[in-house]
Amino acid sequence: MGLKSSRLTIANFAAAQETYHVNGWTDGLPIIPPTADLVSACLEWALLPPEHLVGIEPVRERSITAEKLAINAVMAGCLPEHFPVVVTAFTAMLAPEFLLHGATASTGGCAILLIVNGPIRRELEMGTTFNALGNTDRASAAVGRAIRLALINLLDVRPGEIDRSTLGHPGKFSYCLAEDEENSPWPSLGEERLGEPGVSAVTAVAAMAPRQIMNEWTSIPEEICETISAEIRSNQLHYSIWAGNYVVVLPPQLRQHFSDAGWSKEDLQNCVFDRARVKRGSWKEVGKGSVVKDRAEREYAAMESPQELIVVAAGGPAGGFAQVIPPWLGTKSRATTVAVGACVDCEVP
Repeated sequence: MGLKSSRLTIANFAAAQETYHVNGWTDGLPIIPPTADLVSACLEWALLPPEHLVGIEPVRERSITAEKLAINAVMAGCLPEHFPVVVTAFTAMLAPEFLLHGATASTGGCAILLIVNGPIRRELEMGTTFNALGNTDRASAAVGRAIRLALINLLDVRPGEIDRSTLGHPGKFSYCLAEDEENSPWPSLGEERLGEPGVSAVTAVAAMAPRQIMNEWTSIPEEICETISAEIRSNQLHYSIWAGNYVVVLPPQLRQHFSDAGWSKEDLQNCVFDRARVKRGSWKEVGKGSVVKDRAEREYAAMESPQELIVVAAGGPAGGFAQVIPPWLGTKSRATTVAVGACVDCEVP
């Protein structure tokens, strides 16, 4: 396979680590040296030629080719079979409505959350239960990291350069979650957003750090909904009041309470939409009174519609826990979902 990238001759593995570190090509962790054989293996698995155009970053007009993406996937520790998920994730991120440049250049410190659906989760042995969003499995860790390395090396998203984050969070190393579809009473996120049952898909969200919540003391859906909504209202007051794609990660215990009560995913979305809203005057209670002005009674919903709430089934079987993951900055960036293998804005080889 005719790779176009320049080659480096490096003495050994340790020397490769220092070379990549000194040149700013890593995230601070060791990398797998991207040899021609390893890069070609990724491209061959995905049936993509090196020059295949995955897409163009809309603001800076940087071309993202399959070869360049494969190099960073290898560096992150991806196996060839992981590479189609990496390509799909970057395709979703390059959609204009995602606003990749804004999300990666902002002072707000967000990261790119990936949510994986469909049969490909099982093919890659992605963890969906215990320690979800933690160190669950090889594929989730490597795919999430590949996205960060590609941002660094293809779009110069380095701290102090394009990345102007005042504070970051650990999701900037890897932020990848596979949905527990087999144990969910509801349609998967991929099916919900693409309308195709059983579809393998990746959803990209410009997201802040997860906020852990707990309600062990009730099985009443409205009360669990209120716990979720209260955390979202807190984020509206403490971080951003603007509506956007909040993500709620629900483990089995809370999912079971909703299911036992006959609640659908839409019921939960509607409940949170109705409850997750604050008045601007409430900012006075958290030290932001100077921006209230004459709009104290103006109400702000956390989402523009119930469907903007992204509900994901994942997590271990015990404990009334959940996670609320706030959006980066309202509707400036929209969550985007792409089927694995789909071509949105690319050249067909």
